[in-house]
Amino acid sequence: MTPPPRAATIRRPGGLVREIDTDYLVVGGGASAMAFTDSLLAASDARVVLVDRRHRPGGHWLDAYPFVRLHQPSAVYGVSSRPLGHDQIDESGPNAGFYERANANEICDYFSRVLDEQFLPSSRVRFLGLHDYRGEDGDGHHVMSLLTGEQTTIRARKLVDATYIESEIPSRHTPSYSVAAGVHLVSPNQLVDLVAPPGGFTVIGSGKTAMDTCNWLLDAGVDPDRIQWIRPRDPWLFDRGSFQPLRLVGSYMQLQAHWVEAAAQAEDGMDFARRLEGAGIFLRIDPDVEPQVYRGPIISTRELDALRTVERVVRQGRVRGIESRRIELERGEVATQPDTLHVDCTAAGVRPATPRPIFAGERITIQHVAITGATWSAATLGLIEATRDNDADKNRLTPPVTFSGNASDLLRFSYAAMSGLYARTSESDLAAWSENCRLNPASGAVERAGEPEVADAFTSLMTNFGPAMRNLAARVGKAAATPT
Repeated sequence: MTPPPRAATIRRPGGLVREIDTDYLVVGGGASAMAFTDSLLAASDARVVLVDRRHRPGGHWLDAYPFVRLHQPSAVYGVSSRPLGHDQIDESGPNAGFYERANANEICDYFSRVLDEQFLPSSRVRFLGLHDYRGEDGDGHHVMSLLTGEQTTIRARKLVDATYIESEIPSRHTPSYSVAAGVHLVSPNQLVDLVAPPGGFTVIGSGKTAMDTCNWLLDAGVDPDRIQWIRPRDPWLFDRGSFQPLRLVGSYMQLQAHWVEAAAQAEDGMDFARRLEGAGIFLRIDPDVEPQVYRGPIISTRELDALRTVERVVRQGRVRGIESRRIELERGEVATQPDTLHVDCTAAGVRPATPRPIFAGERITIQHVAITGATWSAATLGLIEATRDNDADKNRLTPPVTFSGNASDLLRFSYAAMSGLYARTSESDLAAWSENCRLNPASGAVERAGEPEVADAFTSLMTNFGPAMRNLAARVGKAAATPT
């Protein structure tokens, strides 16, 4: 049996300090940290200490607005060793016909159960909740209790940074624009606490949070004419119908096939996006406005139809300031009223980050390595850390896939994702693990290869993958997928 992370208390100048010896110190207790740790534990005898400023695991889900749900199916979210939900297809509502999507409470409960029922009973994991990571020196890594101020020194073989690409949190986000005294500005979390109806609503932001907010207001009976939507740049959206796993995995295989076909032919990022739109993979909110943003949100056509009923859309750049009767924008201004409720949805759900080598000596920096699914990426990294011996090999298998936010970068984004996918599927153990991992949206496709939709996708992938890689390499260059 592997011994647990060892702890002791020693006296140092300034007082007593607790010391812990372990193999991995994982900074962050969110979804990616949990998925990485789960795979690492399954494939090795490693000992892990998880450190998070929050009191329990779950990351940004602990602070989520109450009406948020996963945009992707629960069936492909979480950790690989434990199902989330019941793999059921919804029969009614805007998600009818698609696999269920968990809400924030369900996700937080799920990660708590993973910790309490799997990680801790293994005796190989310690969780230090309400602790702040303070850095490292010659003695080790240092964390501090946010309750008592107690200092703990952790000696670990490797540090795992699970915070590098973490989401900004709407309820904790400070807007970049000025807000005059008396202006009513709230986060989406506060919408459920209203005590009187406002004169109207102004939703600020272009991303997933803004779309969720508009749809929630509409579902609650708010007339679309009472909603003003400041949407500086329109986003490309995935059709949820193309992102279904398990019995509907043919839809996701078709997404992959169309993605690779577009990559084989596209001249630039915008051409790539248009080709995916033509194939029914990408959607836009306004048929007359070409999106400029790509961050990977997923939406159903029913939700999209509802969003299109909001016609008071403002596209004059980002907000610079809100006063009682005017909103200053980058390219003009629009009127507002003292009784209007402004909802700030400008926190970055997918934060742009400079790609860096994921495996670098004693530090692992968790980043995306696939076009979708943060937990699928993190679980993949945990497995590769446990089964590969040197950083060069690990990094060859996992070029970071970074979201700049710009659709013009889709070729670079695709080249990194497809390079990693090709490298991993070329190694039999990784390919077998991926085929059976519940977090992989394509899991089970091989078993369903006889279904027409899946068979057609495999044929298309085999035909177009080579030409796609050559086209992307010529237009983007290998250096774009290899951080230094």
